[in-house]
Parts: sequence; structure tokens; C-alpha cells
Amino acid sequence: MQLDFDLHAQPPEPPEPKIHSVGEITRRIRQLLEGGIGAAWVEGEISNLRVQSSGHRYFTLKDSTSQLPCVLFSRDASALRGVNIADGMQVQIYGELSVYEPRGQYQMIVRTVQARGAGALQARFEALKKKLADEGLFAQERKRPIPPFPATIGVVTSPTGAAIRDFLTILHRRQPAIRIVINPVRVQGTGAAAEIAEAIRLFGRSEELGLPVPDVLVVTRGGGSLEDLWEFNEESVARAIAESPIPVVSAVGHEIDFSIADFVADLRAPTPSGAAEILAADRKDILSQVNRDAARLNRAIVNRFDLLTSQVAALRQSTLFREPQRRIAELRQTMDRMFAGLSAAPAIAAERRRASLHALAERLSHLSPRHAIQERKNITDLLGRRAAETIARRFAEEKSRVERLGAVLGTLSPTATLQRGFSMTLDAKGNPLKSATEVEPGMRLLTKFHDGEVESTALTPPSSGNK
Repeated sequence: MQLDFDLHAQPPEPPEPKIHSVGEITRRIRQLLEGGIGAAWVEGEISNLRVQSSGHRYFTLKDSTSQLPCVLFSRDASALRGVNIADGMQVQIYGELSVYEPRGQYQMIVRTVQARGAGALQARFEALKKKLADEGLFAQERKRPIPPFPATIGVVTSPTGAAIRDFLTILHRRQPAIRIVINPVRVQGTGAAAEIAEAIRLFGRSEELGLPVPDVLVVTRGGGSLEDLWEFNEESVARAIAESPIPVVSAVGHEIDFSIADFVADLRAPTPSGAAEILAADRKDILSQVNRDAARLNRAIVNRFDLLTSQVAALRQSTLFREPQRRIAELRQTMDRMFAGLSAAPAIAAERRRASLHALAERLSHLSPRHAIQERKNITDLLGRRAAETIARRFAEEKSRVERLGAVLGTLSPTATLQRGFSMTLDAKGNPLKSATEVEPGMRLLTKFHDGEVESTALTPPSSGNK
């Protein structure tokens, strides 16, 4: 075999590399994370919690090997109920894995938070509990009273469980006459909730089905885990209890177990045995109470009889029974005094009326309008005289003041000045001339004296100074 090598041949050119931007690579990573993992539950410890003014919460979820950056937006944080996250808290979070592209950092966008160990069932329990509470199904005012002595009790439970055996044993021991009607159902497993709800509704239609109508219903089963009791936390069971026309007692699990059925029912019993004790009063207790009531009633009757006997004995010893004729005579004397008083009553009443009328006449004479009118007339005359005197005095005073002012004005008038030997020169228009500078040659002048006027013509201009 012969191999030919061309020692001078050139190697082929490598292909041109594809260059990606940072943003493209980051978006591809985000798409891989969101498509490959997406939404998930993650458990760990909260650290580095920061709460921003916007209400968003940033923290790190860590365990012994790794850390996961998380963000809980304000709208999701406000929806949390009863969970206040803090550093060091062990939690389970649910959300979507994504990438914060501006920083190229992967993170968990948190949708809900629950304390570790609560589990998904507990979260569903709390969510349904809040929903039904908001609708008013747990409101105390819609709870109906449980009849104290029911004649017929309807029971929704498993016919083979220990709960029904305990319930029936206690019930028959305390009240064997109570009639029990059992509608058997499954109390655990898929489809059990639908059977329980339907059994409750069937009891509500007992009359139209020709069955005895229970006075009260008992929905019950024995204890177990949250998963075992879950059928009594389903919404269908809760709504069937709320819609039942018959009062419902819930007796699910042990005393520490609480179910949605307990909150909706008209009464919660701590256990199936507790429900039997509530619904069936003990015969011994009832007989004891009846005996106590009978003894109390007997004492009351005896006391009343003794009181009436004493009253009869007192009446026998009274004057009415011992001397009836004397008592009748006393009553006749009393009647005579009353008749005498009645005979004199009209005259006494008439005299009182006359005295009252006389007193009223005296008061009316003092209140006669003639006296008031005369008093007002005297006052009016006096005021008229005073007004006339005041007007005359003021008129004389004003007249004297006017005369004084007239004399002062006369002294200050131009006519009085002329009478003292002065004259007044006017121009052709009658305006007084106050200065020689106002006179021009040829100007016509009018000079006033106290006894006449003289016209003249200015020949020379006025001279300055005193000459």
C-alpha cells in the first residue's frame, strides 16, 4: 500500500465562528431554565432578607450545599396569610425559575411561601378555609341550635369503623329510646367526599323519600392523619353541610383535629363519643333532675298550703266571724256618717264656689283697663309738656346762636369794610383787582364806595414801590 503525502499542501481554512451577544446567551439560558424546570417547590432556609420601599422582598434560600437567589414581589407578598418571613426561617416556597437578564443572574420568582412541614395539603386547607370564611359560611349568626332531646338522629359515616361503634354504644347506654338512621359512606379515599356530600343531601330529602326525618345529623369518623381526614376538608362536603335543612354536628377525628366540616357545622364535637354525650342526656342525670324538681315543687305546694291554712285560721278568729252582728252595726254607722257628709257636701261646695268668685271679682277690679288707660294718659300728658318745653328752649338757644353768627358775618362782609372808608376796584368783568400789577393802560376800572360807584380808565402803567 502506498501513501502519497503532499508536504507542501496548505490546511483548509477553519469556518468563520458565530459570535453571540451577551444578551442572546442570557436569553437562551433563561429559556432553558424556564422551559426545562419552570415552576417548582423548593425547601430551604431564608437568609439576607431585604425589604424594599416598593414592597418587594429579596432573599437567598440556602441549604448545606447551595444557595438560590429569590424575589417575592409585593403583590404576592400581600396575598400571604399568617406567614411573616424572616432570616433563619425554614420554609417551602413555590415559584418559577428564571434569569434576571440585566445582571445575568438566575433566580426564583416566588409565588407563595409556607413554613416547612405544612405541606401542600395544609396550604390547600388554609386557602379553602379563607375562601369559605369570606363567604360567611363560618359566621356564628348562621349557626342553628341543636335540639336538646332529639328523637331521631341521622349519621353519615362508615358502618364498619370504630367511630360508629363508640357512638352507638354511648348513645344507647344513655338514651336507648333514640332512633338512629345511618347512611353508610366511605370516609377515606378518592370519591369519598362526593359520597359524604350526597348522604347529607339525602337526609335533607328524607320526607319526600318516605324516611324518618332526623332532628339532627352527625357527620363523623375516627382519628387519623391530615391525609386520612382530608375528605372532610373538601369544598363539596362543606357546602352540603351549609345547605342542609337539618342542624349538623361534626365529630371528625380526635379532639386536636380540626377540619373544614367542623367550621361549617352548627356544632363541633371533639370526638364521635363526645357527639353521643352531647346529643343523649344520661338517663340517670335526667331522673335525678326530675326528682330534684319534684321535691322542689312538693316543698312549694306544702308551703303554700300551710300559708292558706294560717290565713283561714286567722279569719276564723277575726271579729267578722266571731261577732258578725256587731260588725254589721259598725258598718251601718259608717254608712250613716257617709250619708251625712254627702248631704252637707253641696252646701259646702256652693260656699266654696261663692268665695272663689268673690276673690276673682276683686282681682278683676284691680286689673280693670280703665286704671291702666288713665295711668298711660297721665304719663303721655307729662311727656308732651316736657317735649314742648324742651323744643321752646332749644329754639331760643338756636335763635340766639344764629344772631351771634350773623353779627360776626356782618362785621366780616365787604359792605362793612366799605362803610369804614375803604373802596374796592373791579375790572370790566366785575372781578376784584387785588394788585396794581393786574392793571394795564387803557383798562376800564370800576371803583366801589360805600355810597356809590365810579368808572375810570387807567392812563399809566402801575408803578412799583410806595410813593
